[in-house]
Parts: sequence; C-alpha cells; structure tokens
Amino acid sequence: MDGKSATDDLAGQVRRLRDKIDLYNHQYYALDDPQVPDSEYDSLMQRLRDLEKDNPQLITADSPTQRVGGEALDKFQSVTHRLPMLSLDNAFDENDLADFDRRIRDRLKITALSDADIEFACEPKLDGIAVSLMYEQGKLVTAATRGDGSTGEDITLNVRTIPSIPLRLIGDGYPEVLEVRGEIYMPRAGFEAFNERARNLGEKPFVNPRNAAAGSLRQLDPTITAARPLQMCCYSLGYVEGGEMPETHSEVLQCFQSWGLRINRESEVVAGVAACIDYFNRLSEKRDGLAYDIDGIVFKVNNLELQQKLGFISKAPRWAIAHKFPAQEEMTVLLDIDLQVGRTGAITPVARLEPVFVGGVTVSNATLHNFDEVRRLDVRKGDTVMIRRAGDVIPQVVSVVLDRRPTITKAYFAPKLCPVCGSVVEREEDEAVLRCMGGLICGAQQREAIKHFASRKAMDIEGLGDKLVEQLVDEGLIDNVSGLYTLQHAQLMQLDRMGDKSARNLLQALEESKSTSLSRFIYSLGIREVGEATAGSLANHFGSWEALSEAGKDQLLEVEDVGPVVARHVLQFFQQPHNIAIVKALQMAGMHWPVITVKKADEMPLAGNTYVVTGTLEGMTRDEAKAELQALGAKVAGSVSKKTTAVVAGAAAGSKLTKAETLGIPILDEEAFNGLLEQHR
Repeated sequence: MDGKSATDDLAGQVRRLRDKIDLYNHQYYALDDPQVPDSEYDSLMQRLRDLEKDNPQLITADSPTQRVGGEALDKFQSVTHRLPMLSLDNAFDENDLADFDRRIRDRLKITALSDADIEFACEPKLDGIAVSLMYEQGKLVTAATRGDGSTGEDITLNVRTIPSIPLRLIGDGYPEVLEVRGEIYMPRAGFEAFNERARNLGEKPFVNPRNAAAGSLRQLDPTITAARPLQMCCYSLGYVEGGEMPETHSEVLQCFQSWGLRINRESEVVAGVAACIDYFNRLSEKRDGLAYDIDGIVFKVNNLELQQKLGFISKAPRWAIAHKFPAQEEMTVLLDIDLQVGRTGAITPVARLEPVFVGGVTVSNATLHNFDEVRRLDVRKGDTVMIRRAGDVIPQVVSVVLDRRPTITKAYFAPKLCPVCGSVVEREEDEAVLRCMGGLICGAQQREAIKHFASRKAMDIEGLGDKLVEQLVDEGLIDNVSGLYTLQHAQLMQLDRMGDKSARNLLQALEESKSTSLSRFIYSLGIREVGEATAGSLANHFGSWEALSEAGKDQLLEVEDVGPVVARHVLQFFQQPHNIAIVKALQMAGMHWPVITVKKADEMPLAGNTYVVTGTLEGMTRDEAKAELQALGAKVAGSVSKKTTAVVAGAAAGSKLTKAETLGIPILDEEAFNGLLEQHR
C-alpha cells in the first residue's frame, strides 16, 4: 500500500470512529438512551486519541477529542447576534395567560384563522443561562451568551467542553448556516455534588444551580468549565441560511434532536389556553421530581408563520410568554440564630427569620447547616439574607445582602458548651459538625433518641408523638427508651390532655411494638450513620443481635454498605456500657424478633442490586416488600438515583416515580414485582 493509500485508510478509520462516537453521544445526551456500555465508548475514544496522536495531520476542530483546547483567555470577545435574542413577557396567573391568548386572537383576526383553539408548544423554562450556538456546514463555529439581546460574549471554548453539545451535527438535511438557541444549566445532582466537594475543600459553594451554570460559563480557562457538570437543552431556532426548516416550532425541535442536539422530553403541543393551564399544573406537580431546576413554563404559538405575523413588541415576541412558578428565593431579615441539639449530639445552627413567602409556603426558619457555613456566610443578627426553598427541601440561607447590613453587628461564633446541658462540645477531624459530649445526660439527646425510637420506620409506636415524648422526659417518667416499657396507666393519667382511652391505647401500642424485626430494632437504636438500609444489611449478614454485638471491625467491613466510618460508629456503640444496659433492659421488657437464617452468597440472587419502593401495594405493605427484597440480598433505598436498579411502584406513586421516569430507571408494577420475587424465591 503506497503512502497516499495508507493515509486515506487512516483518515477513513478516523472518520468512522468519529461518526460512531458522535452517534453514541447523540443516543446518550440527546435521547437519554445509551446503547453501549461506558467501557465500549471509552475504548473507542482511546482508539481515536491514539490515531490522532500518531497522525496529528488528521486532527480537526470538530473531533470528539478536541472538546477542551486552546489557551486560557484574557477576556471574552463580543459577538453580535444576527437576529436579536429577545426575552419573554411573564404571566403570573391564569388571568395573565388568558389575556395572552386573547391578544393573539385579536391580532390574528386579519388572517383566515377560524374560531378553533390556537396550537401552543409548551416547554419547561429551565433556570439556566441562555446561549446561541452557530453551526456552519454542520460544525460548531461560535457560541455566545444572550448579553443585552443584541450583543453577547463569545464563550465558544467553554461551550465546546459540554458533552451534550455536538461539535458537529449528525445526519443530514440541516441548513448551511444554523443558529440554535437554548439553555445551559447544571442538573441538581451535579450541583449538590460540586458544592459538597467545594465545602470539603473549604471553598465557597455556589448559591444555586443557575449561579453555578453562569459562573462555570464565565471562566476564562476552559479546562475549569470542562470540570463542571453542565448540560444544554435547545429550545428555539435563530438565524438560518441555505436550507429549509419545518413549518412548526415542535417540528423544528424534532429536527434538532435528529441532528444530535438535546431537547426537553417534557415538551408537548396542546390546543387552547385551558390545555396550557392543565400542562402548567401537571408540570408544577412533577417539578420537584425533575433532575433540573425550572422556574416556569414557556408557551409559544406553534405555527411559525403565525409567529411571523404576530411579530414583536419592544424586546419580547407577541407569540410567546413565560408562566412563572412561585419564587423559590426571597429576601428577609434574620432575627436570631438558635442552636438545636439532635439525638446524636450534633449541634445545628438554625436561622430564625422574619416570615417570608417563598416556594409556595411561609418560611420562618432556615438551616445554616453547620458553623463552617455560618463563618463562610458571615451571617449576623439583623442581616438581610437570601432564602432558598426548592420543593420539599428544607429552606436554607444562601447569602447575605451586605449592602443592607445594619451599622452595628456582631460576628457569630460557635459555642464551646452545649446550649442544653452545658457539657463540652467537640468536633472530629473528618467532620464539620460540633457535637455535645453529654450523651444520655443531655436532655436534648434523650428526647431525640426516644422520638427516633418511636418513629414509624423504627418501632412505629402509634400515639407516641414528639410532644408526648417531651412531656414524659420533662416529668421525669422516662430518661431513655427502655423506660417506655415501665410506664403505668396511673402515671400516664397524670399528664396534661391524657384521657383513659388514650392511655390504654398507648400502652397497647407499646406492647405491640415489642414484636419487631432485628433490622428495625438495630435502626431504632439510633447508631450514627446506620440508616434503614444499613440496619437491614447488618441484620441479614449477622442474623442475630449476639453475633452483631460480638463482631469486630474486619467482620463489620464484610457487610454491604458498611465502610470504615460506619464500622467505627457501630463499634463505639457496643463499647458504651450504658448502651448495652439499655438493650438488655429492652430485652427483659419482652422485646423480641424472629430468628434470621443467614444465607450464603449464592443464596442471595439480588445481591448488588438497589431497589426503591413507592406508592401503595395491594398484596403487602411497603415494609413487607422491603423485607422480601432484603431477604434476597437487595439493598432498599429511600431515594432514586442513577444507581437504582428498579423502582417498585404501587398506586399513587409520586415524585420518586417521576424521577425514575426522568432517569430512565426500570419501573416494576405490583404484578412484575411479584414475578421477580417468585423467580428468586
């Protein structure tokens, strides 16, 4: 083979590798439907890198290996948008949306449009950064921010590092020049992981995912952007030259997807404003289960010809509107910082706030996480602070509005003594948390330990609520969990608002709680870092309380989900004489559980799998379903993640089912779940 033929053959190999990698990227990022394992993808990328390294003349800017390249910039250059990037008018309620529909109808009376409902394209409004991508001959040549709508900043080098943005379009039929507009954002999971790493390194975390996306795109060094978990969703068409596009917005988005660009899978086309309102309500319910933040819904007239006829006003189109959700961030005044002591002695600073309506509820308290966070924020009594609440997430203080700080304020320092019992507080080297060392002499820890013991996932003692626990401790009737089983009817009758029937019902519930399971019992004791799933793993591995209590570190580390930290906490629990005394007292009171037969590894067919059970099952309770799975070696988690094997979904399954659908996690209905159990019993 002569030199030219050899070069042509190598070029063909490189081209075929790039085509295959681009296809796999399209399946993974645009379709959320990966067709090959990561190992296969990594192998192809390594083969391409090797070929390009040995043949640098074959490297082109659109190669998948060239996502990060170029020197760090001194500053961003300006880019003039060929078509202005306009903002949207807002609708804040159904009346605003109805007015939007009416205005469109009034303006379109000059057309042959009948009285039929107008067709709208509905899309979630991602809370990120608007950008423009310019493709020429299918290759990405420029990426820019919205800026003032007419001029933005050139962020091409940074955008090239984002895996969900193709460096060259796949397929065919795209125009010679194609401008695609969309939103670059940071998914929630990536945001939380990034902030966790930042806190561990003593660095400043981002306030919210939008702030994180903006900060990542404005890095002058693209290698920094490349390390950030960014994604992009495309939502509209900009400038087009040398090609034809479809007649509707929804068809344009489908073209984008076929060319390798990511679009939002929640998008729909509906007819009429009533259907728009229905879509808004449905997405409001799904919002907390989505993998990314949205702050509203965008409604666009779907027909592009009608869009042209409707035109623009000022800096917004007449044919589109954003229906906003209630704000998830608001400002308020911090009245004071209180200290809460948990059942493990952890002391948590809590912000007491001037009540403010945020995220659909009135908030008067917000977490400050720990004293490192208090110091980082430098939050002080009297400060105006920014509060964030997203879905069911506990409200948190995310920043201080320094230009509103009062003239005279004092910095807040971590306590040296427990605010409840006055015992010394300590902080372990690998933790950010301060802990009271008072143990069972600390009233707060007593109360919280008893509340945990009585909770639904532990002993599930009906009628023993938080206020009653506090009464029992304050009256000196109990000082640890074993004292619950020595309570007498006459003692209970002395308590405020305790009648004869309530007292008898509580004593009956306590009696019934004596019959439990080993995993529930382990969980109920509140051993640090031992949650439901880990308690189940410990129970199934050791089979008995005696075997667990005699286990050493090496034996504990053999248990799935048990690492060095959990093993240390378990050993510490058994080294405390008062813990052993409480367990013996519980057993003497009649606490018991069925014997567990410890199975060999080959008798645990679901070992290594993780399931989530949600909704209401007809044939068994969720606890029974969890026990069945754990008996087969599976881990049962409380939340859905990419590591989840499958979700068992009963009736009225909520946000966990939604998240599973978003992540493409397999979903088992009750019939399929029963089939799984029968298959492996």
